[in-house]
Amino acid sequence: MKKHFAPLLTVLAATSLVLASCGSDKPADTETTATSTVNPADSVAAMAGDSARMAKPEGVMVDGVAMTADKDIVDNAAGAKSVSTLVAAVKQAGLVETLKSAGPFTVFAPTNAAFDKLPKGAVAGLMQPESKEKLAGVLKYHVIPGRLLAADLKDGQELTTANGEKLKISVKDGKVMVSNGKDAPATVQIADVISSNGVTHVIDGVVLPLAK
Repeated sequence: MKKHFAPLLTVLAATSLVLASCGSDKPADTETTATSTVNPADSVAAMAGDSARMAKPEGVMVDGVAMTADKDIVDNAAGAKSVSTLVAAVKQAGLVETLKSAGPFTVFAPTNAAFDKLPKGAVAGLMQPESKEKLAGVLKYHVIPGRLLAADLKDGQELTTANGEKLKISVKDGKVMVSNGKDAPATVQIADVISSNGVTHVIDGVVLPLAK
């Protein structure tokens, strides 16, 4: 009798192992990947669909122009007069191709008025050919790898920017603000401008990385 049961027990044991391995919703590899992701909300946003989450499939209006999801971040920004200084700076820093690539990216885009708040001559100095690397560093401080909508940004959150430094998020009375942790924060004026390769939040200040 034992000889007849032995093969059956072996099959049952193998079946149990298979079922146990399939019973977990998150395999070990998936969990490791999730915990190592800089911005885990990116996958959530992609799965839910940005337009569906925002309920604005027609796009967000900036300066009377619709910023639509069929255009990339640079092309959408080029259509908005209030961020023309930023567009010029992106070109000068040689970051156009980067911000037109697949991404996705989250960009905190300072307005022209935001650049005007900088000390006199600062913008002109950054736009000089010899300041290209410094300008690129400032602009990359406004770029986050991954796609983060306003709903994903939480008070006290720290985001790793494209230049490797931290950008601090604060939320007060429903307003999202970004800062370097020392200077006065910039406030998001227009949130969730969706492009084909990411999302842009228009802000009222230029956030400068802290001197090392």
